[in-house]
Parts: sequence; structure tokens; C-alpha cells
Amino acid sequence: MKQISIIKLGLARGALEIKQFNRQRESVVFTILFPVILLFIFGSVFNDSIAPGVTFSQYFVAGMIASGLVNSGFQQLAISIPIERDLGTLKRLRGTPMPATAYFIGKGIQVLYSMFLQLTLLLFFGTIFFGLELPTQPTKWLTFTWLIILGTASSTLLGIAFSVVPKSGRGASAVVSPVVIVLQFFSGVFFIFTTLPSWMQHFAAIFPLKWLTQGMRSVFLPDSFATQEAAKSWEINKIAIILIAWLIAGVFISLKTFKWTKE
Repeated sequence: MKQISIIKLGLARGALEIKQFNRQRESVVFTILFPVILLFIFGSVFNDSIAPGVTFSQYFVAGMIASGLVNSGFQQLAISIPIERDLGTLKRLRGTPMPATAYFIGKGIQVLYSMFLQLTLLLFFGTIFFGLELPTQPTKWLTFTWLIILGTASSTLLGIAFSVVPKSGRGASAVVSPVVIVLQFFSGVFFIFTTLPSWMQHFAAIFPLKWLTQGMRSVFLPDSFATQEAAKSWEINKIAIILIAWLIAGVFISLKTFKWTKE
């Protein structure tokens, strides 16, 4: 019964988080529309073929879908939670009967909401304007589903964990945004991954975004493109293992380091 109560509280908290998110127009634009804007800029400028039957625009769409999971989860939470901590919101919530688990469930629901909107827009504009082909094989949709689940969950937990790094809500964006931008450049979102220097490739391979982008390419690009990857294959099993490892790390770190107050 207690678990059911926590879930109900988490769902209620999630509905409130969504309402609050929709009221923050700047967050809505940055989180949901910014990746779409980047898609139109990069997709329009760089549209040459990079392999038989594959244009850079298609490659970039797959990368932006993966990057969108990081924007919706990691970046959004790592910025918004320090702001809530500064405003005393977390301290007040901690003083209520609501369990901490319900608060985290609410944040996860809000991330799923923003991720769904962003993903819908990227898929729509990608297919209409940039030649993205939706997969027809059930196995690819299955891969897409678990990539979304693991990517969203790990990004959410890592965002909660990283929220202790910014010393204040005012400086959170300055701390978090450069981290995300660097990982996007290193992980093959803005550039073809195998054309990057080897040290960048090895550095990016430590983090989940590189594997999310590679996984999304396996879903939306032809199977023949797998030979263009660094390992000459999609490495699907390895992608799953690494994302699960980061998910577990996110759970452990967030539970150990999360702070309700600035002290």
C-alpha cells in the first residue's frame, strides 16, 4: 500500500512539474525548440552525401534525437534543480510528508513529457525536410524503444546527480551547458564521429551520449552504414551494457550526493 501511495504522489508531482514547465516559456523554447532550430541550421547547410544512400542531414537528425534525450534529462534537471534549491523549494518539499522518491518520479515524468514533444518534432521535421526514413523493421523499433527508455532514465538520474555541482542556481547554466556542448561535439552529433581525432573518440566513448548517437544511427540509417562506424559495426549489445552501467551509476551517485539545501 505504501508503494502505491508513493506512486500516486509521484504522478501528482509529475502533473505539477509539467504545469510548471509549461509556464516557463524560456525553458520550453530552449529544451524543446532549440534542437529543432539546430536541425534546420545544420541540416540545411550540410546536406552532402557521406555514404551511399546517406546524407549528413540524415546523420545529423539521428544525432539530434540522441542529444535531445540529454537535453531533456541531464541538462534540464542539472540547471533547474539548483534554481529550486536556491529558491528554497526543495527545503520546503523536504519538510512535507511527500517522500523523496515521489519528487524524483515527478521529475522523471516531466522529462518524459518534454522528451516526447522534442522527439515528435525532430522526427516530423526530419522526415519532411531532411530525408530521414522511419524504420520498417520491428527489431529497429524495439532497439529505438529501449534506447529511449535507457537514455531517458540514465540522463534523468545523471542530471539529478550533477545538480550538486553548480554552487548556485544563477550559475547553473554556465556550468552545465558547456559540458553538454562539448560532449555533443565529441560524440558525433555535429560532426561525423570517425572523422574526429582519435583522442576525442576515446574520450567520448566514456560517456553515454556517444553510444546513444550510435544507437540512433543504427535505427535510422541503413545497415550498410555500420561499416562506417569506428568498430565497423553498430555494437548494439555494447551500447545496452554501457547505458545500463551509467544508469546504475546515476542511481548510486544521485542517492549519495543529492542535496535538498545549499548547506
